[in-house]
This record gives sequence, C-alpha cells and structure tokens, in this order.
Amino acid sequence: MPIYQAPLRDYQFILSELLNIYQQTDLRGFDEIDADLTDAILQGVADFTTDIMLPLNASGDLEGCKLVDGKVITPKGFKQAYKQYVEDGCATLTCDPEYGGQGLPEVIGTFATEMKTATNMAFAMYPGLTHGAYSAIHVHGSDELKQKYLAKLVSGEWTGTMNLTESHAGTDLALLRTKAVPAGDDLYAISGEKIFISSGDHDLAENIIHLVLARLPDAPEGVKGISLFAVPKFLVNADGSLGEANTLSATGLEHKMGIHGNSTCVMHFDSAIGELVGAPHQGLKAMFTMMNQARLGVGIQGLGVSDIAYQNALVYAKERIQGRALSGVKQPEQAADSLLVHGDVRRMLLSQKSFNEGTRALMQPTSIMA
Repeated sequence: MPIYQAPLRDYQFILSELLNIYQQTDLRGFDEIDADLTDAILQGVADFTTDIMLPLNASGDLEGCKLVDGKVITPKGFKQAYKQYVEDGCATLTCDPEYGGQGLPEVIGTFATEMKTATNMAFAMYPGLTHGAYSAIHVHGSDELKQKYLAKLVSGEWTGTMNLTESHAGTDLALLRTKAVPAGDDLYAISGEKIFISSGDHDLAENIIHLVLARLPDAPEGVKGISLFAVPKFLVNADGSLGEANTLSATGLEHKMGIHGNSTCVMHFDSAIGELVGAPHQGLKAMFTMMNQARLGVGIQGLGVSDIAYQNALVYAKERIQGRALSGVKQPEQAADSLLVHGDVRRMLLSQKSFNEGTRALMQPTSIMA
C-alpha cells in the first residue's frame, strides 16, 4: 500500500506566513477562527484520509463499481467509510451555516480536498460533485429549492451530480437534445440520456440530486436555450421525507483506465420529475457555478495525485539500490547505493517537490477569491 503524510506544515506556513490570513479578519470565515482551530480541523481531515480513505484506494481500483439490476454497488468498504465521513462532519466544512455548514473559508476546503484526492480520488469525487451541486443551488435556486435540498446536501446525507454530456455531441452543449416539458405545479418532465456522469448512481447515500441541462419547448437554438433542473433519484415529499423512485436510471458504467472506485454512469431520464434551478434558458449560467468549482477541483486533484506520487517516489529512491555514486561509495554496507545518490534522480525528485509546493501556494489566493 502506498504511504502518505499530509503536508500540514506546508498548510500552516501558507496560512500564517504567505497569506498572513489570521490578520485578514475582513475575509469571510476568518473572523471567528485562529491557527489552533485551523490546525485541529486539518489534522482531523488528515487522520480520516490517511487512516480510512488511503487503505481503500487500491482495493477500490481493483474491485471497482458494479451495476447490478440497475443499481450501482460501490467497492467493499466505501459505504462504511462514507457513513463515517458524514458522521464526522467532513462534508460541512465550508458550507453555509444556515443549512448546517460550518462556514469555514474555502482555503480550508481546498486543503481538505487535496488530502482527500491524494489518498483516494475515486472516493473523493462523491462529495466533490455534491459540493458543486450544493453551490449551484445555493447561488441560483429559489428559496423553496434551497429549503428542500441544501441541508441534506450540506450534511452529505444526499449527494449530487452534474449532467451535461450527451453521446452525440460530447461537450458541445449547443447540440443538447434532452427535453424538459412542463408537468404542472412548477414541475417538469425530463427526458434524455447523459453520459460520463461521475457518481451518477451508488449505494453511499439515500438520495442523489442530479443537476441536468435540458431544453424547454420554447427554447431558442444554441446554448442560449438551455435550462438547468434539479432531478432527484427519489422524489422528496413536502415534509422532507423520501417518496417514490423517480423515472431515471443508470443504464451502464463507463469503462475507464483508472478511478474505478467512482461510478461513471450512463444516465437515462424517462419523463423524470425535476424542478427549475434559476431562470428559464439561463441554465448554462447556473451550471457554470458548478463547472467553475469543478475546474478548481480538478487542479487540486492534480496536486493531490502529484504529491502522493512524489512521496512514494522518494521512499522508493531511498530503498531501491542500484549502482554506485559517481563521487564514491555512499553506502558501503550494501551491495550498491540507493537511487537517491544519483544526481538525475535527485533532480527529478526535487522538480516534483518544487512543482507541488509551488502549486499548493499558488492555488490558495484563487480559493480565497472564489
């Protein structure tokens, strides 16, 4: 199993020395926290990711998700880990306190995301997509929609997805074919098929809220005629309890080179009931709230994967012996010196280390502005 040590000292340095964040009390979320609280929160995330998520990474990739009788089953251990993730409050860190969030600054969430994606990117994608769905509804949804969905999305009891891509057009959303027909009481019947839907179906949460791009009957051509809809896997009753299953399903799992522990689904909507998020024909604008968060998230994923790769490459270079140093024998007690004595190996490792540390520092002002 790979090793991982969360870069907590780097986080402390960036917050205290690079950004001088604890003196920036005018920034949202930093007016009520200090270094001790931040360190405790990040240590908690580090413990969870290292102790719970990391051991599931290899098994999740080897076993992968399975589609059985129209339902996705996640790899062994994922369901129990996600239950603990929710119970520990990991999903609530940067969300609005009005809906049960902790209201912490996005910079804390960025560090948490790095640790999650470093230890198990497949697992991290489930709450990652959920946070994006939360953000889109939080910014663009009606008060009724917020009251209906946000508390459960914030807690992690429900998860979310982003449904854009269709098989005939890829990401060319101007060619989108999924239809939305008014069904009365501000509801719409959504029909169409979406592909490459990360976390499209799974057994981790009791409900999944799909954010789906579709066209209304009077929609203009092109991207200016796209609307966004919240389409739950299970309909939600007036009292917040779950009702009957919606008419949507995962009809296939995409075949991928990696991240097999995350369910990437083909989703079919057959007059599934949904509600409008934002104004009619303004769906792309609303979805971009989620998409822009996803873009930042993909950058953080790259850092997380790069950092755990560096950490394990360093261990390997210290342990693997091959040849002797050009400047003379360094480890005479062994049959050969470690790879670390070779200048080009050190150069490659130092390049990785510098890219990781530089990226970690550069992305924090972005997360603050977000």
